[in-house]
Amino acid sequence: MNSKKHILLSWSSGKDSAWSLHILRRDFQYEVVGLLTTFNEVADRVAMHAVRRELVEMQAAAVGLPLWAVSLPWPCSNEQYESLMAQTCAKAVDEGIKGVAFGDLFLEDVRAYRERQLKATGLEPIFPVWGLPTSQLAREMIAAGVKAKLTCVDTTKLDRSFAGREFDEALLADLPPQVDPCGERGEFHSFVYAGPMLKEVIPVVIGEHVVRDQFVFADVRAVDAVVDCGPRM
Repeated sequence: MNSKKHILLSWSSGKDSAWSLHILRRDFQYEVVGLLTTFNEVADRVAMHAVRRELVEMQAAAVGLPLWAVSLPWPCSNEQYESLMAQTCAKAVDEGIKGVAFGDLFLEDVRAYRERQLKATGLEPIFPVWGLPTSQLAREMIAAGVKAKLTCVDTTKLDRSFAGREFDEALLADLPPQVDPCGERGEFHSFVYAGPMLKEVIPVVIGEHVVRDQFVFADVRAVDAVVDCGPRM
């Protein structure tokens, strides 16, 4: 009998949520049964990361999990967001899900908000990568075969030329010392297209760059063919 707790994973499409899945799949306590992603319903893209929905659907297929998509209106007030998330949490509880995992690393205010959001829902907040040293973690991800593109850069914290770059050792070497190696303070966001948590590589190319306020977004697009990346770790 499987005694693991069924949980959802908050899935941004980036490296931290992907690495959280990798860790959780080796944890005897939990079984991830779905990826929870919020989309801007007007743009049909992941909030902040600006990743196309079709790419997130490809990720979900590549990790072998259903996508729990939550469509957010634009603009979206905090009250609307919390109402929609409360409905999703209620649905999860009805389906026997016991918790939601997040890829947060060290921001105490963000963690506190997640905990408040889930407090009355009956769902346990889980933080599988919390407190891991980010410099070490970034290199561990890269060494394990995680491949990601930077989809969004906050130009108040990092030069716009980083948008669209590969998340690799060369990028880490080029980051200014005040920038977190995992971009935890919002310096950058990413899209994972390969790694030990995916059954196949998702071939992608970088399209146009779009500037909105202080942010530069690199449009990641899928290439038609899907390449097998071999056995999972």
